Amino acid sequence: MAKKAVKKETKPTKEAKSTKKSDEDAQPIMNLGLVGHVDHGKTTLTEALSGKWTDTHSEELKRGITIRLGYADVVIRKCTKCKEFTIEKVCKKCKQKAEFVRKISLVDAPGHESLMATMLSGARIMDGALLLIAANESCPQPQTREHLMGLQISGIKNVVIIQNKIDLVSKDRAMRNYKQIKEFLAETEYKDAPIIPVSAQRKINIAVVLETIQKIIPTPKRDEKLNPMMYVARSFDINKPGATPDELRGGVLGGVIAQGKIKVGDKIEMRPGWITIEANKTVSKPLYATVTGAMTGGSSVKELKPGGSVAILTDLDPSVVKSDSLAGNVVGTPDKLPPVWHELKLETHLLDRVVGSEEDIKVDSIKKGEVLMLNVNSAATVGFVTELGKNQFQCSLKLPICADIDEKVTISRRVGTRFRLIGYGTIKK
Repeated sequence: MAKKAVKKETKPTKEAKSTKKSDEDAQPIMNLGLVGHVDHGKTTLTEALSGKWTDTHSEELKRGITIRLGYADVVIRKCTKCKEFTIEKVCKKCKQKAEFVRKISLVDAPGHESLMATMLSGARIMDGALLLIAANESCPQPQTREHLMGLQISGIKNVVIIQNKIDLVSKDRAMRNYKQIKEFLAETEYKDAPIIPVSAQRKINIAVVLETIQKIIPTPKRDEKLNPMMYVARSFDINKPGATPDELRGGVLGGVIAQGKIKVGDKIEMRPGWITIEANKTVSKPLYATVTGAMTGGSSVKELKPGGSVAILTDLDPSVVKSDSLAGNVVGTPDKLPPVWHELKLETHLLDRVVGSEEDIKVDSIKKGEVLMLNVNSAATVGFVTELGKNQFQCSLKLPICADIDEKVTISRRVGTRFRLIGYGTIKK
């Protein structure tokens, strides 16, 4: 792949000497997902917690829904006097100084039924989640059920329930909705998850949300000594139209580092890399690049560790990364990444009922020739079933993926005009 000239990156700023400042400017140490049915207030809550509106894609603004994964960093603070949690440096309640507690990244996942593949991809990079349920609608809505199952399949244990839009209903209706939520959760592993009444629009009970996040969702332990592995959720060209060759900067990859470290100057590989068609056959070619810069929390750093969302600047041709074309890739040390699969053998674990459908539909066995939506890590692809076995099947993939043996893959089937979650599989040789 030919590379265009790129502008020499500026050196990362030196870390501040102040502990507080370095903590607040440092990389977020955890990813917290916001999931739930469409229009239940995920993006509004993200703004209330971070001050950032994550729907920036033109189609998102036009349609009023989240299409791509949105990211925003949150600094959680605690008042030195009244001990209330806040995102402000000065407590609004008693006007005293608020001390730094923890910095996290919020991942705002789309709730619209046709965009479930994006949410399921995002679940792999979440350490915990806030499940939003609107108080002015009955519970559960189709995608509320589907998102909860997606979190279970992805192995996310720490979940806080946000009963949003309480400002739109009476106390009696809010209590009826609360009982519906408890009944919905009763048969799941989240039956004891805390339920917090909130108005994201009016920023009511945000302090309680922050306090509960601190109590319920701990920072997971990371292994920085392993070979680096980053899941790419977004990729983009940061150059402005009309930029001259001397002004061009290389492509940017955004996502989460699952293990190890990535430093400025590192040589990296991306798999499956560049996907093209040759002789009527899908071919993937790994991409190689040099890390020219690293960003987290809006600041330049010299190295990135496992934790919250990050971005790496590379010397890749900007045309290669535009419009999220490398989303779903895995980044790491050359020749140290998991294998690339054009075909998969999956050991299956099917659910009893189709998730996300308003109708009660039994999950039938996988059929030969069936087309399925598959999600693994941050990647989404389509699989065509070619062989069947006992509790397993083999399929050819429309888009290849990079993943380890025994990695979990969510399986969705077309029901009517939509893909609905029906279970998950594990990759086998």
